[in-house]
Amino acid sequence: MKKFPLGPIWDTQDPFLFCAYHLDHYPKGNEEMGPAESLEGRALGSDFQIKDGWRMYHGKKVPGFPYHPHRGFETVTLANKGYCDHSDSLGAAGRFGDGDVQWMTAGIGVQHSEMFPLLNRDTENPLELLQLWLNLPRAKKFVQPHFKMLWRETIPEIKEDGVQIKLIAGAYKGQDAPGAAPDSWAADVHNHVRIMLVTLDPKTSFALEHIPAGINRSLYYFKGDSMEINDKPIPELTGLYLDGELDLQIQNGDRQSRMLILEGKPIGEPVAKYGPFVMNTDQEIREAMRDYGKTQFGGWPWPVAEQVHDRERGRFALFPDGKLEEMG
Repeated sequence: MKKFPLGPIWDTQDPFLFCAYHLDHYPKGNEEMGPAESLEGRALGSDFQIKDGWRMYHGKKVPGFPYHPHRGFETVTLANKGYCDHSDSLGAAGRFGDGDVQWMTAGIGVQHSEMFPLLNRDTENPLELLQLWLNLPRAKKFVQPHFKMLWRETIPEIKEDGVQIKLIAGAYKGQDAPGAAPDSWAADVHNHVRIMLVTLDPKTSFALEHIPAGINRSLYYFKGDSMEINDKPIPELTGLYLDGELDLQIQNGDRQSRMLILEGKPIGEPVAKYGPFVMNTDQEIREAMRDYGKTQFGGWPWPVAEQVHDRERGRFALFPDGKLEEMG
C-alpha cells in the first residue's frame, strides 16, 4: 500500500495518466453566466489560485477552459455538481452536469472547450468535477475523435447497507456500466478497467474483493474525516496504490465519506507527454505540435473561445453527425 496526499492533481497508475479535481464554490451568476462579483485582482487567463472559494481557470468572463487541443488519449469527465458546456472542432456540443459523465476520445486530434456556466442568478453555483485522463495504446493513438455521454439516468447506482456505488466503467456485482467509447482501452473487458465513485454513510463498512493479478488498483479518499482499510488508519485527502490481489475491508469514520476507485490493466507502453498531447515518443510529440500548427485539428467553428450555450438550454448532446440527445 503506497499513500500520498491529494492536491488539485491526483497521481494515477497506468492506464490512467492523472485525475484533476475541481471544487469551486461559485457565487451567483451574471447575465453572461460568469460570476456576479468583481474579477479585480485575479490573473485572468490563468487564475488557478483559490480566491473567495473559486477560480476562473483560463476563462476571462466565464470560468473554465476555452478551446484547446488534445491528441493521443481520452478524457472522462465526472460532473458531480454544477454544469459543463462542451464545444469542439467537429461542431459537436453539449451541456452536462449534476451526475452526468462525458467520455471523449481525442485520438488523432481535436480542439474543445470546457466552460462552467453559472446558470443560477439567485443562488450560488457550486461545482465539483473530476476529469480523468485515460491513455490510448499506440494502435489507437490516431483514431478519429469521438465523444459520448453517460447520462446520470443511465449510470448504475448500487446501494447496500449504507454504501452507494456509482459505476462509471466496468462491472460490479452483476451490474455493467453503460460502456466506454468504442476505441477506448476500457472498451475491451479483458483490460479490466473499472471506475467507481463510492459514498459511505458514517460508521459504515465496505468490502472490496480482490481483482486479477497484474491489474492496477488505486483509491482516492477525497471527502470524510477518517477511515480504516484493513485496520490501517487513512486520513482524508489521501491517495493509495493498493495490492489488487488482496481483499479490502473499509471501515468509515464519523462523517460521510466519498472516494474514487480506479482499476485497469496497464497498457505497458512508453509515455511521452507535453501539455495536451500524450504519445509514445518525443518525436511523436513534435509531430503533434507541427500538425496542430498546420491544421488546428479542424479549426474552431464557434464564435468565441469561451463558448457557452443558452442559459435556458437543458442538458443535451449534439454529435458531429447531427444526432441530438435532449435530457432537459
